[in-house]
Amino acid sequence: MLSTMGLVFFICMFLGVPIAFCLGITAAVSLLILDMPLRVVAQRIFTGIDSFPLMAVPFFVLAGDLMNVGGTTIRLVRFANALVGWIRGGLAHTTIVSSMFLSGISGSAVADASAIGGILIPGMNKEGYDVDFSAAVVASASTMGPIIPPSILMVIYGVTTGVSIGALFAAGFVPGVIIGGCLMAVAYGIARKRNYPKLKRMSFAEFIAAFREAIFALIAPVIILGGILLGVFTPTEAAVVAVAYAFFVGVFIFRELRMAEIPQILVQSGITTSILLLVIGTANILAWVLSAEQIPQKIAEMMLGVSKDPYFILFLINLFLLVVGMFMEGGAAIIILAPVLAQVAQAVGLHPLHFGFVMVLNLTLGLLTPPLGVCLFVACGIARISLETLVKAIYPFLIVEIGVLFLCSYLPAVVLWIPRLVGYV
Repeated sequence: MLSTMGLVFFICMFLGVPIAFCLGITAAVSLLILDMPLRVVAQRIFTGIDSFPLMAVPFFVLAGDLMNVGGTTIRLVRFANALVGWIRGGLAHTTIVSSMFLSGISGSAVADASAIGGILIPGMNKEGYDVDFSAAVVASASTMGPIIPPSILMVIYGVTTGVSIGALFAAGFVPGVIIGGCLMAVAYGIARKRNYPKLKRMSFAEFIAAFREAIFALIAPVIILGGILLGVFTPTEAAVVAVAYAFFVGVFIFRELRMAEIPQILVQSGITTSILLLVIGTANILAWVLSAEQIPQKIAEMMLGVSKDPYFILFLINLFLLVVGMFMEGGAAIIILAPVLAQVAQAVGLHPLHFGFVMVLNLTLGLLTPPLGVCLFVACGIARISLETLVKAIYPFLIVEIGVLFLCSYLPAVVLWIPRLVGYV
């Protein structure tokens, strides 16, 4: 059964079938082989998305779209430029810091890559940066979107396994900052080697002016995350608050969001959300088929039969997930694999929150690895370069992110420090 499912899935992938339909077709074929009624497909899709916490997904998507159109993104970029633009390779550092700020609002790597890339890739090219470097910086920095909270992938993991979504959000702070710092170090090294320009350091008055312009944009993640961590509202309610705040600031403070643009924004957010939820729904069918055949239990027994050393098991899981991320969308991979791998992790004594965050971080790196690396395609489209060119340029950034992955894997304190501080652990 498992070999048949794998064969059908990879044939669909090879033919260029969208990932949601790859999962659905594979599940449907499996149901036919097992002589089960195909109405299970509709039932499991509905069951997979019929969840209150998952309502956070469309609201975070909508909040991000409202803020992009409403002027939040450009103000965050200007403030990031005031902070780090004077360092060698200034616009690259501006890109990374802007992505860190925007990560606290959107929760999506693809949204960050599109918003930041559309502004800064042309800007870097104009200043004499190599186009492959510009695209690599944007793509690699965008992966902080699902790591620095809020995070759509963390919502999906929490719904799938029962781990606190608020705790997962808290776990992302320190690793997200470490990733940002490491990416800046790599960008600085390349910038010095290639003699990329730096911008003139702003005066104190100019810095204050940039801060004042961005203050309402900077308050957004404070409201979203502060409310969750202080227990004022749930992650789902926080997403609704984010939408209300984005609308208010865009219309009444920045005055760049026009009422005539709202229908188009709603349609675009609806399309993005429908794609995500369709992937989640079809992945739920496949997960149900696998559970019915007791495949998760067999995989768990096989892994535990190899070793019960937590460090070695974590190493094997990380290697496995790095490969999975190359071929499967992160949300789908979480729904299918998280129940299995979380069971293995618990059996060898790994903390559920620590393991959950490591899994999310690992699958996020799949956004930078072909053939499915979505952020690579977004950056290629904006920069108008080939995928092969970008893959070569992104290796230094990907290597340091994998290094942070193993740091978080083998030093749980990096992940658990903030959750312990706020009482989640």
